[in-house]
Amino acid sequence: MIKWLITPAIYGVLCLTAVLSSASELRETPAVRAYKRASASVVNIHTEKSAQERDSVFASSRGRKINGMGTGIVIDERGYIVTNHHVVADVELIRATFEDGSDYDARVIGVDKEQDLAVIKVDGTKTFKVAPFGTSSDIYLAERVLAIGNAYGYRHTVTEGIVSALGRDVEVNETQSYRNLIQTDASINPGNSGGPLINMDGDVIGVNVAIRAGAQRIGFAIPIDDARKVVARLISVEQMGLGYHGAILRDLKTATQKLLIIENVLSDSPAQRAGLKAGDVVLKAGSLEVCDSVDFERSLLGRKPGDNLDLVVRRNDRDEKLNFALGQSNISLVQNQAFRPASTGINETEAQRFWQILGLKLAPIAADQKLLTGTRYRGGLRVVDVRPDSPAASNGITKGDILVGLHDWETLSVENVTWIVNKSNEIKLNPIKFYIVRGQETLFGHLQTASRQ
Repeated sequence: MIKWLITPAIYGVLCLTAVLSSASELRETPAVRAYKRASASVVNIHTEKSAQERDSVFASSRGRKINGMGTGIVIDERGYIVTNHHVVADVELIRATFEDGSDYDARVIGVDKEQDLAVIKVDGTKTFKVAPFGTSSDIYLAERVLAIGNAYGYRHTVTEGIVSALGRDVEVNETQSYRNLIQTDASINPGNSGGPLINMDGDVIGVNVAIRAGAQRIGFAIPIDDARKVVARLISVEQMGLGYHGAILRDLKTATQKLLIIENVLSDSPAQRAGLKAGDVVLKAGSLEVCDSVDFERSLLGRKPGDNLDLVVRRNDRDEKLNFALGQSNISLVQNQAFRPASTGINETEAQRFWQILGLKLAPIAADQKLLTGTRYRGGLRVVDVRPDSPAASNGITKGDILVGLHDWETLSVENVTWIVNKSNEIKLNPIKFYIVRGQETLFGHLQTASRQ
């Protein structure tokens, strides 16, 4: 009789265990697993800035605080975070809150207004979890995705949807437009800007950026491959004036591989001295596995000119170890380099030569124009026209930019450019590194110049 009473109890426990196990399997869907994989690297951003109000009685101004919100994605364990530029534009305070509730003050490292991306940094004693980044090169239409963000200030809000379309061009207003966006019907609300769009593997495939006003379930994200190219530039030690490597990098991303290829190596650069060659695939930099240019630039963060870094590259199907030493920033060289003797003055022939070689039409900055106010540069040349399909156009130089340097030399006058072009031809310097000022930002790139006539 006692055995009869005990047996149902044991049977009941076994049934309950089976039900719980079954429920757990049903509840932990691919979406749940994807969220768990990415959530710790999602950051809720709160901002504050002052606005001026006019007192109608006393006609005096007083400041009031405007609070903003957004989202970010951790790109480096030392606290580097990518978000949208419009989230942090003109703010006085940035506060970043992580999934575990810890929060930190943050500062802006770099911005790209045109691409609407920014990198901010928090300083903490712990190691921050880096987001699992995928690729946007193999996205399927109708595949399921999640958007995670600080929607309306509600931290770590998750919405689910599908990829509705690819390659969308969206014009928000007269000053902001986007190209090649991912369209999704996952709800993207105010506060989601800068947060991740992830696939069912939990990989980040986009940076949420915009919603279509007045439309339901139409949101957009910047493809992660496009975003990481911008991020690599924003965290580059060269961009920040903290060092110089002289390697021109190219990301190759497909459904099956993510590679960083050395596109070219500048003459007499640290990269050349280390033995890097065009075509090398960088596998490892220090202790960091390298999949793209962001990883390579991350490996240089915190290092000083002269610091050594071990590289592993694949060359001709063999792995080779190289020792690389970070060089002095070219930006500081441009700022401090005393200009060398110029050639003859500019004339129509020289102007045509610049147009052919660089694709640029340049003009001096008028004395009453304050285009370089607040920058570190002594002067520059205004870009008044860019030839379509030219080296300048393909490298993103646009009308209105201020050319402040080529290679190691500043460009205070058109005569300077004449001398630099002649010198670069003499020493076979191709491509030529350029520095431009756009707004308050210093940008750089490399001009693979056309054949010189």
